[in-house]
Amino acid sequence: MNMSKADFTTEWLKEAHITEQVMNALTDDSLKTAMTEQHRTLGQLAWHLVMSIQYMTMLGLQFEGPSREQKIPDSAAEITDSYRRIRHALLDAVQSQWSEEDLRATREFDGKPWTNAAFLHFTLVHQAHHRGQMTVLMRQAGLRIPELYGPTYDSWIDKGMDPLV
Repeated sequence: MNMSKADFTTEWLKEAHITEQVMNALTDDSLKTAMTEQHRTLGQLAWHLVMSIQYMTMLGLQFEGPSREQKIPDSAAEITDSYRRIRHALLDAVQSQWSEEDLRATREFDGKPWTNAAFLHFTLVHQAHHRGQMTVLMRQAGLRIPELYGPTYDSWIDKGMDPLV
């Protein structure tokens, strides 16, 4: 993975903004929505996105975030505020604590060498992965899905158009 700090910054700002759009659409009641009792709730997925950023501290980055022992908030606004704070904290830490050379540093993960840049890339795609899960649960909860990478079913209807199949 060849990624510069500038590349990461550009992508992180875009992707974190999209994640915030999803988080902003949540309601307190929607946080309890799950496909089944064995699956994560919408609130658990949202909180997982907050907490997963914290794992970047294992790579030597130092920034503030919720403690691992913190209970998942019952408030969608509190989860969104926590996400907003930690997503800025990660970006500030990468920009101020790592050099371009640090991005090429490797460590073993899952039996394979990973560069710090690869961990940053994983953090980006991890957000997208769980946002997809969240939008399915949001639809199930009756929430409107924000336009993330383009029009949604609802926005096509709002424009008086037939949604593409």
